[in-house]
Amino acid sequence: MTSFTNYNFSNKKALIRVDFNVPLNDQFEITDDTRMTAAVPTINKILTDGGSVILMSHLGRPKDGPTDKYSLRHLLQHVKELLPQAKVYFANDCIGAEAVEKALSLKSGEVLLLENLRFYKEEEKGDKAFAEKLSKLGDVYVNDAFGTAHRAHASTALIADFFSADTKMFGLLMEAEVLNAEKVLHHAEKPFTAVIGGAKVSDKILIIENLLQRATDIIIGGGMAYTFWKAQGKKIGNSLCEDDRLTLANDILQKANAAGVNIHLPIDSTIADKFAADAQTDNCDSTNIPDGWMGLDIGEKAITAFREVILKSKTILWNGPMGVFEMEKFQQGTKSIAMAVAEATANGAFSLIGGGDSVAAINKFHLASQVSYVSTGGGAMLEYFEGKELPGIAAIKKG
Repeated sequence: MTSFTNYNFSNKKALIRVDFNVPLNDQFEITDDTRMTAAVPTINKILTDGGSVILMSHLGRPKDGPTDKYSLRHLLQHVKELLPQAKVYFANDCIGAEAVEKALSLKSGEVLLLENLRFYKEEEKGDKAFAEKLSKLGDVYVNDAFGTAHRAHASTALIADFFSADTKMFGLLMEAEVLNAEKVLHHAEKPFTAVIGGAKVSDKILIIENLLQRATDIIIGGGMAYTFWKAQGKKIGNSLCEDDRLTLANDILQKANAAGVNIHLPIDSTIADKFAADAQTDNCDSTNIPDGWMGLDIGEKAITAFREVILKSKTILWNGPMGVFEMEKFQQGTKSIAMAVAEATANGAFSLIGGGDSVAAINKFHLASQVSYVSTGGGAMLEYFEGKELPGIAAIKKG
């Protein structure tokens, strides 16, 4: 596989698949540019070498072709601000005469931003002819969009077939994502603790099962914890529960026991009388929540217990919050876990934060710089830890 760092991009047109699927407000202003800034080192390396860059991305989920709301034109000004040394142009299409002409006339040190790939249904369908048209715009293909690596779309997987082994590669972001994910999945130093949160067991079942062969400890928080408690016959009041997954929850507990993996459930909870920011709150054991009340965060005893496990760990994977951290009354559990992960990292542990909500939480509490790695790919990271082969990675690796 070609190494991006060692490749000389001088006089090459690099076609980069970036993940510029960023949130915009009603005024089309970017509210979080994490994914855009993450691609800058890759772009800069190419420009510094004396190459030119053609950026392609999707934005949102346009249903019926070109829609102004989803135009990448809204991102153009910010791309210019992120790359002050480069001339940045925009093509009103990602294929067709204008895109071809602008790509052809691109000079060293210049950047072309293409219009939204998903304005064409062929992108998500993984259409080969569409991928071929895109491929003709550049000499070299660089996939730097880990966030879409789990999709077999035209620009993330099929396009690689039109480049030889020495003209297709991962960008710096993708390289780092794969390296850090593989470090946790295949080379984790023990004790290895996975902190798994979120609402549903069904969303995390595959990741938990895959981690049973690798982790020494699995901490379970968030709404999904109550399905595990109810499976053991405990009283969870009106807490979130997937009644059709109770047998599955017990199966996981049995498998963990057989594998010698410690499963840690929250012994107490911050409970509320309704799902609202102004709810009445209380604290009680997670196994005896009164009717009409629901657990919306882990409690103080659970925080202390989880913290102890995290601080003894050498490798930590965190995927999913401990409670409804978007509401101030129910953010303490998630915040405390984030702080414990940061503290363990300072003590020498390797920590990987993956999944949209965990990343949002680590950013909310300003701790991103205090953990080892924050992944940009929510769904992609989840599928990677489920043990699946990601099409965007496989397409580059197969040579």
